[in-house]
Amino acid sequence: MGKRFADAIKSFDREAQYAPMEAVELSKGMAKAKFDETIELVLKLGVDPRKAEEMLRGTVALPSGTGRDVRVAVFAQGENATAAREAGADHVGDTDLAEAVEGGMTDFDVAIATPDMMPVVGKLGRVLGPRGLMPNPKTGTVTDDVAKAVEDFKGGKVEYRTDKNGNVHVPIGKASFDLPALQANLDAVMDEIHRVKPAGAKGKYVRKAVVSSTMGPGVKVNEGAL
Repeated sequence: MGKRFADAIKSFDREAQYAPMEAVELSKGMAKAKFDETIELVLKLGVDPRKAEEMLRGTVALPSGTGRDVRVAVFAQGENATAAREAGADHVGDTDLAEAVEGGMTDFDVAIATPDMMPVVGKLGRVLGPRGLMPNPKTGTVTDDVAKAVEDFKGGKVEYRTDKNGNVHVPIGKASFDLPALQANLDAVMDEIHRVKPAGAKGKYVRKAVVSSTMGPGVKVNEGAL
């Protein structure tokens, strides 16, 4: 354990539950690394991810943006490829891009594909799947409007999904953001999480919530206030 982390732990009550923005402010204050740390929200939801209808996956637009340069790869041909390039995609191609990815090129944060390219992209599951980069219609990453998708993800749209334990990890901004900007992003994430609550979810929906910076300790949030 580093000295900075140890000092951070001593600066607050790790067992207490804080109001959402109080937790965010604490995390922001403990972000002392030499880079601009990400502030992340982790939720434990009362869902059963083994049931397809309770496996949450989608996207949410963060009104204050993500604070980072999102690198986008687009699998497309012809006019769609041109539109993707004009929208600012970092990598654009069809079988050539697929071959590069197959060879280990994963220098991107989001992969987008037109529907006609999915037979090619589908073969990259071994590379893209474990990294959570496989294009999916549910997240708007399989689309004919690649230009809009590129602009959305570069402009602050982020993906979320439940893991096998029902946890969701979502970035809500950077430590350099002011509190109103982080508040707006947190509110947008929670609005989306409540919007997609599965009808079959039993009991308490948001069971646990923690906020942390990239290098900082987790701060418990009063989940009832989210």
